[in-house]
Amino acid sequence: MKSSRIPGFYNMSVEQRRELLKDNYHFSPEEWNNLYRKEPLSTETADKMIENVIGTFQLPLGLGLNFLINGKEYIVPMAVEEASIIASASHIAKIVRSAGGFQTEATERVMIGQIQVVGCSDFQAAKQAVLHAKKTLIQAANAAYPSIVARGGGAQDMDVRILNEAADSAYSQMLVMHMHINTCDAMGANIINTMVESIAPIVEELTDGKVYLRILSNYADECLARARCVIPPALLATGDFSGEEVRDGVIHAFEFAASDPYRAVTHNKGIMNGIDPVVIATGNDWRAVEAGAHAYAARNGSYGSMTTWSKDEAGNLVGEIELPMAIGTVGGATRVHPLAKLSLSMMHIESAKELAQVIVAVGLAQNLGALKALATDGIQKGHMALHSRSVAIAAGATGEMIDIIAEQLVEQKQIRVGKAKELVEQYTK
Repeated sequence: MKSSRIPGFYNMSVEQRRELLKDNYHFSPEEWNNLYRKEPLSTETADKMIENVIGTFQLPLGLGLNFLINGKEYIVPMAVEEASIIASASHIAKIVRSAGGFQTEATERVMIGQIQVVGCSDFQAAKQAVLHAKKTLIQAANAAYPSIVARGGGAQDMDVRILNEAADSAYSQMLVMHMHINTCDAMGANIINTMVESIAPIVEELTDGKVYLRILSNYADECLARARCVIPPALLATGDFSGEEVRDGVIHAFEFAASDPYRAVTHNKGIMNGIDPVVIATGNDWRAVEAGAHAYAARNGSYGSMTTWSKDEAGNLVGEIELPMAIGTVGGATRVHPLAKLSLSMMHIESAKELAQVIVAVGLAQNLGALKALATDGIQKGHMALHSRSVAIAAGATGEMIDIIAEQLVEQKQIRVGKAKELVEQYTK
């Protein structure tokens, strides 16, 4: 892959950007043509993906640039409507690449399937019976989905818990079995659900209880991805703020989020501003990723920051993130949606583990972009400057008028549709 550092990319026309990509990156003719279709996801394809289809709904698809992750260059497709997100991620990625780039890693792709058993006459005896049959249950689960076993995955382990055994209500008393399943490069929902449903009758016989829920857990705490960056203060200097001031402001902002859930929710939303667009662009389940990430942020008993920011002995700013990442590169929309296939091709992604690492690196960059802005000029300065173009369009500006009106809105510090309409009327007289 060529360098993800493409100076002036944001100043190019859409067609110029496309031609640059085509000249510097390899795409199949089919992949490339999907970018030019007026309807990249046809209604015929959409009708096969979900129920009650009446059309398709598009988001802007842009590129996060400058990403250097484990020494590899990435241009990162991001599907998102909010102004400033891609600009912020690309800006921070440029800073981090000057410091050596992001370092990332991921665990094995182990997901959890749950089986809920109720009505056991003796929950302790039921638990022991299931544990005693562990080998048999794992083998039975794998027999239900031999293709994942052939690819090196499948059920690998199992454990059992008793919930609310002493509760007064029989509704809350239950035995919960976890099947730990390596889903390889698939997100794995269908694999997991098939496996746990197939062994439910065996579990009922072993426990003398009744099985109700048999389904995956989106709390994928055995399927983690991590990213880290170390930035010398000199690279953080901006405007009237020294690098040390920016560094300390970022750390203070992190400590606020780590100590207060009211701040942590907004702090983490900013992280997901970077993560969700990549998840969406690659055809993955952003709801599952969101749910798992927020649950992981509360794993210690209170809701806190998904990232940590600190200062090392040399005075560098150190950022770290670790999140569950239930994503895939095969199956589901990743195989069906034309632009999801193009997005994966654009990044030259070779595995779900690699994609997970790219995603958390973007989340870490997005977080630093927000904290850096908050610690210096405030979030509104850059955000509203970019937002002004959307306001100009909403007011009826077209073509070259969009940038002219947007600049005037920023200069007059009145970024609102009413003012934009006044300017449009003046421009068109």
